[in-house]
Amino acid sequence: MTTHPYGPEAATLVAVAEDVHAYIQPDGSWCLNNAGLVVGDGRGVLIDTAATRARAERLRHEVEKILPGGPGTVVNTHFHGDHHFGNCVFAPTASVIAQEDVREQILRAGLDLQRIWPAVDWGDVRLVAPTLTFRDSLRLHVGELTVELIDVGPAHTTHDVVAWIPERRVLFCGDVAWAGVTPFCLMGSIEGSLAALATLRALDAGRIVPGHGPVAGPEVLDDTEEYLRWLQRTALAGHEAGRTPLETARATDLGPFAKLLDAERLVGNLHRAYAELDGRPRGFELDVVGPFQEMAAYHGRMPDCHA
Repeated sequence: MTTHPYGPEAATLVAVAEDVHAYIQPDGSWCLNNAGLVVGDGRGVLIDTAATRARAERLRHEVEKILPGGPGTVVNTHFHGDHHFGNCVFAPTASVIAQEDVREQILRAGLDLQRIWPAVDWGDVRLVAPTLTFRDSLRLHVGELTVELIDVGPAHTTHDVVAWIPERRVLFCGDVAWAGVTPFCLMGSIEGSLAALATLRALDAGRIVPGHGPVAGPEVLDDTEEYLRWLQRTALAGHEAGRTPLETARATDLGPFAKLLDAERLVGNLHRAYAELDGRPRGFELDVVGPFQEMAAYHGRMPDCHA
């Protein structure tokens, strides 16, 4: 196992409420995502898995300290591989649930994420697609707790599922909100993300587990919205000046957002914001290869991935 300071052994499973736990993978950068666990009456629901075999095995080891035998249900919040590649470690003993279009996106994307960072030790990862799907929402019952799955996309992607536990006022928001990490909407929508944040704010969560970064309170919704509003203003100025997304990014002072991880995501976000300024609908499919190449150019090299 790696000894990198952000290696699998650095991840922690922490209680955020009675019978509700968050699995946090520092530092929350590319492919270092969080997961969640809700338990009751000897059963459990795991919300998202992990990117590599080693990380998924570590997640299962920590989960089994609380729930021997592991969870009977796994939920995937969206189609990006860091949130579902680890399904293979939990299936076939666990049923995998996702929004119905997310299943198709997972099958279509396959293991493509591994091509972006070929140097990562992905391990023996086998694609396991969801076997149970839903359209807009689904309610699970775990002991005395309810896990409400709600599709709030397009936001980070075209379909983003959050898991809301109303009895504990805990929200697992996937990659709709970010703590200390630059939001990323290249494959989703800026406008849709703002609408999704309004939906999440109305739930009145006390504790929020973002897809990346530390456990937070409702302020993480405000922080994410502040970035996205700034992004829209930045995009409008660049678009009106006739600059490309990359030119706009290079000319932009990040200001208070300079402290966020993965600043190069600004370039991809600007591509999405420009598309919306051009009248493209929320979630309109954009080429992602070009924007990723431009993110690497902005960063000076391909963004680091410590998965």
